[in-house]
Amino acid sequence: MSEKRKYKKRYCKYCEQKVDFIDYKDIASLKYSLSERFKIMPRRLTGNCKRHQDMVTIAIKRSRAAALIPYTVSRKVIAGASHEER
Repeated sequence: MSEKRKYKKRYCKYCEQKVDFIDYKDIASLKYSLSERFKIMPRRLTGNCKRHQDMVTIAIKRSRAAALIPYTVSRKVIAGASHEER
């Protein structure tokens, strides 16, 4: 017997919007694929298909090289930002 899923199936938002190319300069759309420490989130969490996840990965790496997105963020920056927002 197959077990029921404990979570709903995620769908690729780029397939729904019929996106052919993901631009590295569009930081607002790339932020959905990054964690709070600016690490690339895996497909199982974002719900992207293989094709679009590869395009997102390449776009994030290009924007990091162009200094639009930081490579890493230290814990102090995250802890300081969370206290300032409250």
